Amino acid sequence: MTDFNPAEHRMVQEQRWFEDFSLGERFIIPSRTMTSAVFAAFQTASGDTHPVHYDVEYCRARGMPNLLAHGFQTLIHTAPGAGILPFMVEESLVGFLEQSSRFLKPVFADDTIYPALEVTELSGGRTTGVVTLRSTVFNQRRELVLEGMQKFLIRRRPA
Repeated sequence: MTDFNPAEHRMVQEQRWFEDFSLGERFIIPSRTMTSAVFAAFQTASGDTHPVHYDVEYCRARGMPNLLAHGFQTLIHTAPGAGILPFMVEESLVGFLEQSSRFLKPVFADDTIYPALEVTELSGGRTTGVVTLRSTVFNQRRELVLEGMQKFLIRRRPA
């Protein structure tokens, strides 16, 4: 016998609840270089077959330096599950409520992107609260290429 308990096998031991969040708190998501493999995976998942996303010669003929990432291809890198946040709210997360985004600059193959989430609003209720996060993605040239918002319903700490 061993003292191992699968319920304690967690990335983050201490869980967070609605009241544990603070305005301005940031959650960094690991950077990623937009390789040809990322483009191929997005094409497979999305079914998008427009050549601007998958044919480098088509792009170059139109004045682009490389393949152009679909906006959604950039957006998916703001998924909280790509970082540590979901591990912090495994017991308190009720659901993902809303998302919006604006695509501000192009992202091309071989660009490196830097996603992050920042708490911008906390709207508490009796048993739950809504945590609003600003999502951002910068590129290696320090340009903001995407900004948006995500809302999550989080339980308050049990009595």
